[in-house]
Amino acid sequence: MTGIKVLHNSRLRTANAGADLSALSQGEAQRALRFHRTFPEYAPTPLHTLPGLARDLGVGQVFVKDESHRFGLNAFKVLGGAYAIGRYLAKALGRDIDDISRDMLCSDAVRRQLGELTFATTTDGNHGRGVAWTAQQLGQKAVVYMPKGSARERVDNILAHGAACTVTDLNYDDAVAMTWQKARANGWIMVQDTAWEGYEDIPTWIMQGYMTLALEALEQMRALGTERPSHVLLQAGVGSFAGAVLGYLASVLGADMPRFVIVEPHNANCIYTSARIGDGAPHTVTGDLDTLMAGLACGAPNTVSWGLLRDYAHSYMSCPDYVAANGMRMLGAPLSGDPRIISGESGAVTTGALQWIMQHPDGAATREALQLDDASRVLCVSTEGDTSPATYRNVVWFGQNPDGDRPC
Repeated sequence: MTGIKVLHNSRLRTANAGADLSALSQGEAQRALRFHRTFPEYAPTPLHTLPGLARDLGVGQVFVKDESHRFGLNAFKVLGGAYAIGRYLAKALGRDIDDISRDMLCSDAVRRQLGELTFATTTDGNHGRGVAWTAQQLGQKAVVYMPKGSARERVDNILAHGAACTVTDLNYDDAVAMTWQKARANGWIMVQDTAWEGYEDIPTWIMQGYMTLALEALEQMRALGTERPSHVLLQAGVGSFAGAVLGYLASVLGADMPRFVIVEPHNANCIYTSARIGDGAPHTVTGDLDTLMAGLACGAPNTVSWGLLRDYAHSYMSCPDYVAANGMRMLGAPLSGDPRIISGESGAVTTGALQWIMQHPDGAATREALQLDDASRVLCVSTEGDTSPATYRNVVWFGQNPDGDRPC
């Protein structure tokens, strides 16, 4: 059986003693939320409490933020794409994002001023769908490229929003490079949720858009009588989502920030690998990046978020695919009294990782290092629902073991 690898951060910094948190402040989160609220589809997604699971695992509380309800798109990614497009258009109009709304951007006056624009991106599914949906909402165009092996359902979801969508024969990172070349050649606007030298504004705006869900989660916890989480498990592909949530909570909670655990698949563990090498720089993993967790199949860290994950994450976990499959089944067939959560493979891996830490014999050292016990208040984010229904059924209904191993 392919085991879980855990690395604890020997260079952990206190809040504001490491990478700059100013772009992920409360004020910036509120700006993103204000813009999102101008869309009629906006509503806070549920924050579920799972008391049965908490008792079974031996922790005080388990909270799961359910992003399958986000804007009717079954995943959180639209938060980033929509906000980044809004910020880009605001800048093109010479306006502040605080003065921009969805209806304004759809107006004839704005369309005459800006003309017809094309937004381009590479995606494993959810991000591209969010970009395509936003472009459709605003009367603009989108061109989406996907890595090899992308699920047909995810392609169809993008096409349904009027975008052009092509599945390439490349892995994710190579597809990003190709899309960047095409965007520059054709005058398209690249809306990518990762950054590199010279391409940092839009990825930063995407991360700021993701803060809406973190702001919601903290407000929802407080409404339930819990001031803050003690531990937060965050899944990482390029690290944009993990960096955004970690950065926001570190910024607003300061010395009371929770212990963060970054969770990745073995075959695309660029954050874990960068932390293991330990020279402070981001490092790329190569190959097919083949994993059940399609949304996390990314080999190159986002250079904007890497410093945040390097300085403020307490631990890094590299996981085989069965950890995600276990999480999907746990949330889909809950203990008595707990709500059922339909969570896709990338959404459920943090729940599966929490179960391993708390119940597997090999997780004992990690439990101790993270001080996870019956007083802990643990937050996980189910970042997607069943965005690939066939995969969801194979795992949850038919007990598919992605690594060829028995579930653990």
